Amino acid sequence: MRVYQTNEIKNIALLGSAGSGKTTLAEAMLYESGLIKRRGSVEAKNTVSDYFPVEQEYGYSVFSTVFNVEWNNKKLNIIDCPGSDDFVGGAITALNVTDQAVILINGQYGPEVGTQNNFRYTEKLKKPVIFLVNQLDSDKCDFDSIISSMQDIYGPKCVQIQYPITTGPGFNALIDVLLMKKYSWKPEGGAPIIEDIPAEEMDKAMELHKALVEAAAENDETLMEKFFEEETLTEDEMREGIRKGLVTRSIFPVFCVCAGKSMGVHRLMEFLGNVVPFVSEMPKVHNTRGEEVAAESSGPESIYFFKTGVEPHIGEVSYFKVMSGCVKAGDDLSNADRGSKERIANIYVCAGANRQPVDCLNAGDIGCTVKLKDVKTGNTLNGKDCDNRFDFIKYPNSKYSRAIKAVNEADTEKLMAALLKMRQEDPTWVIEQSKELKQTIVHGQGEFHLRTLKWRLENNEKLQVKFVDAKIPYRETITKAARADYRHKKQSGGAGQFGEVHLIVEPYAEGMPDPVMYKFNGQEFKMNIKSKEVVDLEWGGKLVFINSVVGGAIDTRFMPAILKGIMERMEQGPLTGSYARDVRVVVYDGKMHPVDSNELSFMLAARHAFSDAFKNAGPKILEPIYDLEVYVPADFMGDVMSDLQGRRALIMGMDSEAGYQKLQAKIPLKELANYSISLSSITGGRASFTTKFASYELVPNDIQQALIQEHEAELADKDE
Repeated sequence: MRVYQTNEIKNIALLGSAGSGKTTLAEAMLYESGLIKRRGSVEAKNTVSDYFPVEQEYGYSVFSTVFNVEWNNKKLNIIDCPGSDDFVGGAITALNVTDQAVILINGQYGPEVGTQNNFRYTEKLKKPVIFLVNQLDSDKCDFDSIISSMQDIYGPKCVQIQYPITTGPGFNALIDVLLMKKYSWKPEGGAPIIEDIPAEEMDKAMELHKALVEAAAENDETLMEKFFEEETLTEDEMREGIRKGLVTRSIFPVFCVCAGKSMGVHRLMEFLGNVVPFVSEMPKVHNTRGEEVAAESSGPESIYFFKTGVEPHIGEVSYFKVMSGCVKAGDDLSNADRGSKERIANIYVCAGANRQPVDCLNAGDIGCTVKLKDVKTGNTLNGKDCDNRFDFIKYPNSKYSRAIKAVNEADTEKLMAALLKMRQEDPTWVIEQSKELKQTIVHGQGEFHLRTLKWRLENNEKLQVKFVDAKIPYRETITKAARADYRHKKQSGGAGQFGEVHLIVEPYAEGMPDPVMYKFNGQEFKMNIKSKEVVDLEWGGKLVFINSVVGGAIDTRFMPAILKGIMERMEQGPLTGSYARDVRVVVYDGKMHPVDSNELSFMLAARHAFSDAFKNAGPKILEPIYDLEVYVPADFMGDVMSDLQGRRALIMGMDSEAGYQKLQAKIPLKELANYSISLSSITGGRASFTTKFASYELVPNDIQQALIQEHEAELADKDE
């Protein structure tokens, strides 16, 4: 393969809901470009894209697949992305390193929730969009209805370039209103027959042609002036107007294909080659210091690793984009993230599992390498006199969590190594070793996401694992003030132990005034504050520690030990053993012994006094509450709301957004445990949701009692 310059390279992401036909389209594109001689199929498990065993097992794309084609002296780097929302990481990664999104729409269903999600990501990243209506040969395909839905959702920017003459099993012809030609095929597909538009289609074609000309002209003042004068543009002028409109997201062209028979794919490739913007025409990327980095081959050498794959007999395959300069086989580079040196021994361009060696790649190009020593996903390698770092890929929050453990405890270390390695392949798998919950928790995007992880551990790594429910990180706090004192005294020959602590605990709220006086059982306790320490707890909330001891009853040097004793009890609340938070402690009196008092004595006295006071201060359990947004077709709104109400969710609002209903609610984390499964079941997989931590709130009394009883039973089991 020859070396392509930055102004000859185009980077494209293939997106779409599960079942929209991306893998089949990718196969057709490779076939049309001559890279493969025969098209594979998902059913036959022989496609270029879905080549991992887990993908062939489930019949779904799990990983994004990088491939490239050469087309009319241009290089198209294309990333075929998984359609399932569970594997959204692949789509987000691809969008961040490409410059053009092609979003497939299933001709049977029209725009789906997955379509909306993909479009939302392109909107956030300001990426150009082409819509591609696929499966026009489906019985259920109603093209006019699909176009109507798209224009309702995406507005007048959605402009047809093609339309089918008929849809369903008899589909074999379409009208192209950019070229003003009719394309038709034999039933089995093959090369198109290109003819003039028949008379019966001319009025419709002319109407759509004028709309396209006007949409193209709007993106360039010169073209707009010509359009006003002549009411038409040449093909080249239209292409120029569309290209500028793509870059600014002011036009979303709509194409038609039947990828399964390769109908319309060659014409799509022509458009991608002729019209889609080159890398050099897109906005510059910023490094972590906010500086623009131009995609120029003459610039300093800088490459960004966006994806890691692990393949049998090869090991790690590291995929990168050349952000600046020209990377050559044999280059010695510095890892800006890890401080290590790395030699790029070989460079390849990819077509799924097939790799072709090349001597070098210029700025904007995408390639891969193998056998790197110390490079992880997200790392940047630089040449001399360059210190770029890139961190522009932001992944969504996890939606589904399970605790994982090896069936054989001896495999625990091996399991952790495998999980960390797999996270390199998919950064949306988040691995947490929770000291608080005493569990290893895997956070993912859905039940299918984690099921895939388990399949791979058991089949690829030969590790038997099991999932169990992840514990909920409850918190404990208090609701009223309480007082307690405790004397720790121990005498066992020689120096003894003595420490006595009197303290008051009360709920703490941000901005509350310092205490002046307390009253318990008719007795007043006046405060004389000597010092105050505010501890930001690593698990959230605060502990405010006030020294109000007068007359030297406790020496100041023992205060750190008293605070330490209190902190130890904050780490294990009396109700469920959960972390405590938002408590103010005032130490106001005590006693010490001139010989026997020491730090350990006061630490133990403080721990017991705090525990006694906490139990008498109206202790309550807090649970994590999450903000939930559900995107759901209107037909399922009632069922989704009923399900949420059964999960103790509080509905906060409803909106209509881009043809779908957006439901906003607050929901306890415990009730989110299997929500992705339930929502998929209710809506047939046509809804999606996002979550974000909101706050900790008091649990209802009946649930608090159940949690306390459960904790007591656990303690009893341990004692036995």
